[in-house]
Amino acid sequence: MNTSTSFLDGARAAARMPGLRLLGAYAQEARAECLRYLRSPGFVLPTMLFPATFYLMFAVMLGMGNSVDAPRFLLGTYSTFGVMGPGLFGFGVSLALERGNGLLTLKRALPMPPAAYLLGKMVMAMLMALMIAVLLQGLAVMVAGVQLTPLQMLRLTTTCVLGALPFSALGLLLGTLVKGDAAPALVNLVYLPMALLSGLWFPLSVLPPLLRNLAPVWPSHHLNMLAQSAVGFDTGSPWPHVLWLAAFTGVTVALAGWRLRRFG
Repeated sequence: MNTSTSFLDGARAAARMPGLRLLGAYAQEARAECLRYLRSPGFVLPTMLFPATFYLMFAVMLGMGNSVDAPRFLLGTYSTFGVMGPGLFGFGVSLALERGNGLLTLKRALPMPPAAYLLGKMVMAMLMALMIAVLLQGLAVMVAGVQLTPLQMLRLTTTCVLGALPFSALGLLLGTLVKGDAAPALVNLVYLPMALLSGLWFPLSVLPPLLRNLAPVWPSHHLNMLAQSAVGFDTGSPWPHVLWLAAFTGVTVALAGWRLRRFG
């Protein structure tokens, strides 16, 4: 099968779809992608329980110095940490594996909208981010005794859901760099150091000055600032963080698209 020809044939067939059928194709791909991951305990349980376990350990069991604001602060940091996972692993690892086993080539030949594959994964990452945000807020309110207003809960949930997009873009880029079994190692090499250097596990003040000054480079730092603002901490105007994340997402998607067009 000629990949370029099959892709063009699939794209032309999708372009000829009526509007409602085209919308249905997007919806069906997103539904199938979400169901595929929700039926995979190996993905869902670690993604949801990893940040929840850390929150219970540090905010409840250890108490972080018994500070009154510690559980609220950790709610913001572990919400950010939890949101990073679905985008990086759901996009990065699965894309690399599917490129390696030829599934992506098959999908390009199908009469489906070319963007439906990526949109489905994006919806999956946002759904997982929603579930993580709800779980962590439930633990914070019912176990850690954090007082949250309905507006704060809504702001944090919205921040988490939309915050999955920059990490989906980064996962997309990482998935174009390697194929197959090398992807989990590469994603972890990005995921864990980024969380550490953004101040998600401990305050930035304990880092060396050079690393502390580099924190604004990471998208996780900016998302954490938005999450802290959502739960009631004063982090200044949110717009510089929003604009930085939007620019990061746009540039990363452009780079990933260039690599997919060039290398498949």
